[in-house]
Amino acid sequence: MSLFTQLETEDSKPDCTRPLAERMRPRTLEEFTGQEELLGPGTPLRTQIERDELSSMLLWGPPGCGKTTLARLIARRTRAEFVPFSAVLSGIKEIKQVMEMAQRTRQYGRRTIVFVDEVHRFNKAQQDAFLPHVESGAILLIGATTENPSFEMISALLSRLKVYVLRGLREDEITGLLNRALTDTERGYGGQQIDVAPELLERIALLANGDARAAYNTLEAIILGTAPDQSGIRSLTPARLEEVLQHRLLPYDKGGEEHYNLISALHKSVRNSDADAALYWLVRMLESGEDPLYIARRLVRMASEDIGLADPGALALTLAAMQAYDFIGAPEGYLALAEAAVYLSLAPKSDAVYGAYNEVSGELRRSPAEPVPMQIRNAVTGLMKKVGYGAGYQHAHNYEEKVTGMECLPDSLRGKSFYRPGSDGFEQMLGERLEEIQRLRERLRRDGEREASRKPS
Repeated sequence: MSLFTQLETEDSKPDCTRPLAERMRPRTLEEFTGQEELLGPGTPLRTQIERDELSSMLLWGPPGCGKTTLARLIARRTRAEFVPFSAVLSGIKEIKQVMEMAQRTRQYGRRTIVFVDEVHRFNKAQQDAFLPHVESGAILLIGATTENPSFEMISALLSRLKVYVLRGLREDEITGLLNRALTDTERGYGGQQIDVAPELLERIALLANGDARAAYNTLEAIILGTAPDQSGIRSLTPARLEEVLQHRLLPYDKGGEEHYNLISALHKSVRNSDADAALYWLVRMLESGEDPLYIARRLVRMASEDIGLADPGALALTLAAMQAYDFIGAPEGYLALAEAAVYLSLAPKSDAVYGAYNEVSGELRRSPAEPVPMQIRNAVTGLMKKVGYGAGYQHAHNYEEKVTGMECLPDSLRGKSFYRPGSDGFEQMLGERLEEIQRLRERLRRDGEREASRKPS
């Protein structure tokens, strides 16, 4: 009996002992939730599945986004033998056995699809064992991974796989799946009396962070952990969810007021050099389910807006923290964000660049867009040089102080100052340098004017 038949038999039995996530697996492409950009009607992958014209592929995405489910759906739509394979439990010996079976199946005119879950767990030798069989077409390989294949897969095998990137499910998509589980009388809890608080499913979806399996497991845990009342009704409440998860649920809405209140609190704590408060609001957002990369982006903004050139290293450190989280993930990556928040809080502060940018922006709205002064235009053709492009240009490297008296602003803005350095941190040195440049430039301009006055008219 092929796995195709096994899968059909398994999913046709409403076995309540199987986990809810398994019972609710989509049985058709039409039931599949999310990934419309890959599996919507008329998309290339959907067409290949429906026409049974697939090539070897790699499904790359976070946990619970549908990689294994998609492989099982392919098993139902294809005329090939379907062999699931675990990279965690299998080695070279098992790979050879599967390949021998595939060769025998091929003699009867049938293909074999080998589905390898957690394919990134294979070492180089194990991946090499697949390579000739994939290259020859003896098997059609479908790999699934949560890790970046650029780092985890050998290039020879990766080049022979079509990589499909799956995203984590949106909160509304997960909420829809949970509602389906509550109303499905065959595989879910539609036959039971369950009263669900309106905000509960949204809360579960928020905590799942894109992982449908985690959401199903949480819903199942709270249902099984809630005894029916005298009327036979199970009442699912946020308080009950807290008890099941064994930690307090913090009030939070990623798209509502609390989201903006908390990020404002974090930003203003950093600006006020309060490291303790910054840490509190940062951890509270993370523990509430906020996207860590959203927080990382805001930290980068704080480095530019509130620290600026008072500590140029702040921007590099926050970018490094964002990259560190993206590289190692949660929860270890949270420490990199915490490190950045503390550093920004204790760093010297300056909004001089931020203010200068806004002042220039305002000037552009008030004044006409004047042409670039002729002396700093680039004469790339003979005609442009003839009409005056670049005339009077002074090359700073030809001057001892690397500063000239040449004007680079339009005439209407001559002498205008936008950037005014603060007096803290590295910006104090920049302020001193700016004053020195201004003195040099003024002297050079006066010298230039005297030189011009001596020339006969």
